[in-house]
Amino acid sequence: MHGLAASLDEARAIAAAVDAQPPAARVAICPPATLLHRMSELLAGSGVELGGQDCRPEPNGAFTGCISAEMLVDAGARLVILGHSERRAYYGETSHDVAAKAEAALRADLEPIVCVGETAEQREVGKTLDVVLGQLRESLPDALADRPFAVAYEPVWAIGTGVTPTTRQIEEVHAEIRAALQARWGPGALAPILYGGSVKPDNAAEILSLPEVGGALVGGASLTAAQFLPIVRAA
Repeated sequence: MHGLAASLDEARAIAAAVDAQPPAARVAICPPATLLHRMSELLAGSGVELGGQDCRPEPNGAFTGCISAEMLVDAGARLVILGHSERRAYYGETSHDVAAKAEAALRADLEPIVCVGETAEQREVGKTLDVVLGQLRESLPDALADRPFAVAYEPVWAIGTGVTPTTRQIEEVHAEIRAALQARWGPGALAPILYGGSVKPDNAAEILSLPEVGGALVGGASLTAAQFLPIVRAA
């Protein structure tokens, strides 16, 4: 829940830099719904894609305050983040809820970014892989086969805390996620696995160089061009 009209200037600066020096990675911004349409107009024709932060499974209906996948597309989005740890923690979203939203995203031709991750308590008792792989299994519908999507591993205990897992911890979880994807959909299951959790300009290059880290889901450091662009350049 960050971003007012003034944030459009930051998006404009990011798009200008990306277009002036195209990076190797895809770049996307997922603003609050209030900025989606204005940002889609601003980013039109640029190298920066646009995404939403969540959607309901239903295409329409009496769900006051919610937004559907079709509404996101109508506002200019091409991607959507689903199952973010904050949605799971604050709103009680289950992995089955996330799977239903992923199916809705596919229905609207949105590319889903499905988030999984463990809490500090779960890691402390050795449940990291049980939790992450369980969420992965239940959050990804069969309909994702042969469709573009991404998985984002976000250790909950690292989000916004300034604490980053060790490279060994990140490598272990990403390798297990890849193995699970390939066990389900075959060796051709090459969906990128993004890392999210206190990604900053000073640690981005190291994290993004790790095996099976196919990108970053950036939080606070994405709010300004000055913080976000060095991460883009590190990809």
